[in-house]
Amino acid sequence: MTMRYYSTNHNSDSVTLRDAVVRGLAPDRGLYMPEHIRRLPDSFFSKIDGMSLQEISYVVADAFFGEDIPADELKRIVYETMSFPIPARKVDEDIYSLELFHGPTLAFKDVGARFMARLLGYFNRNSKQLVNVLVATSGDTGSAVANGFLGVEGVHVYVLYPKGKVSPIQECQFTTLGQNITAVEVDGVFDDCQSLVKNAFMDADLGAAMKLTSANSINVARFLPQAFYYFGAYAEMKRAGKADNLVVCVPSGNFGNITAGLFGVRMGLPTKRFIAANNANDIFYNYLKTGKYSPKPSVQTLANAMDVGDPSNFARVLALYENSHEAICAGISGAAYTDEQIKETLREVYMRTGYLMDPHGTCGYRALREQLLPGETGVFLETAHPAKFKEKVDAIAGGDVEIPARLQEFMKGTKQSVPVSRNYQDFKNFLLGEVR
Repeated sequence: MTMRYYSTNHNSDSVTLRDAVVRGLAPDRGLYMPEHIRRLPDSFFSKIDGMSLQEISYVVADAFFGEDIPADELKRIVYETMSFPIPARKVDEDIYSLELFHGPTLAFKDVGARFMARLLGYFNRNSKQLVNVLVATSGDTGSAVANGFLGVEGVHVYVLYPKGKVSPIQECQFTTLGQNITAVEVDGVFDDCQSLVKNAFMDADLGAAMKLTSANSINVARFLPQAFYYFGAYAEMKRAGKADNLVVCVPSGNFGNITAGLFGVRMGLPTKRFIAANNANDIFYNYLKTGKYSPKPSVQTLANAMDVGDPSNFARVLALYENSHEAICAGISGAAYTDEQIKETLREVYMRTGYLMDPHGTCGYRALREQLLPGETGVFLETAHPAKFKEKVDAIAGGDVEIPARLQEFMKGTKQSVPVSRNYQDFKNFLLGEVR
């Protein structure tokens, strides 16, 4: 019996994995959730420290997708996705950095984007209709998705990004590719980009004219694979003899990343608790304190990928915890930091240890340093290579971050983008003009 996926708004029928991936968003504007989350056996966790990251990831993937995809195909998709290391580097005696920047675009979203590209390619392999992927980005999502889907037959990607609000290197990573990638430069903030994408899915005219899906973390194929590296982190810490009383801290923007970790907990991942680290966009942090979810316009910060004022995946967090504020607070604590606090911490850690973090990982490190209890070990997610924020990081740390060769190649390209206002009708007209 295959897995079914329901909408968090509960006003749409449940669907198959294929439908959930191709649609992206449910007809009632809800996010798809698997009806069941399978718990992995104790035997898996007892031997996990002797397994490779690819082997671990396949076991986790099989629990989600094994009934819907033949084993050989799923193994191929997983092994191709997880073809780079994700090490845990010691920063302090009890704090480790999970380095998620060793993939093609040097950001954590390479995992979800590469998996989704391969899964969508598998589902669309016999279709003659072009699939148009819409993705809103506040930084790294655009580059990861664009590069994950680059050259994939039968798929065209539109990357919507806020004008002037992503780093120059991030912008190069998705505006210089061409081929089946179109960069759309929106005169607004990330939330405007996300709103344009969501409205497009609900538009009957567009739906009739072109086949649309999303590659943001609202898509189950983008966020669920992110669970892989939480299990990989546990294996790393078990090998280091530090797996007991493990606390995981996630720099959080749209909340897809931490939601994947919380799915891991439901699957039996032995963690003590999670911390969601925010920047000045502290909507979730305020929810934890008050029990009230109050979205507000995002503000621009040093940690731009977390500049989200209405995190989509909060709906999934509520669904996981059955709308219980008390249960959420029992499993997740929060933190929020200003740009000045981020600068102060990034600089202090670099001067003291020589370890250079990016602004997002810095939020995760600081939350652990402030909230870890005696006997606990903390792992924070270092979500992107600091060179992706070179101008900011150099100014803060007083150094000269070396730009990896892969980033340098992106910077040699010529920017190609289409300017669009944040008005939905303008965006709709642009897409209708693109129908091919």
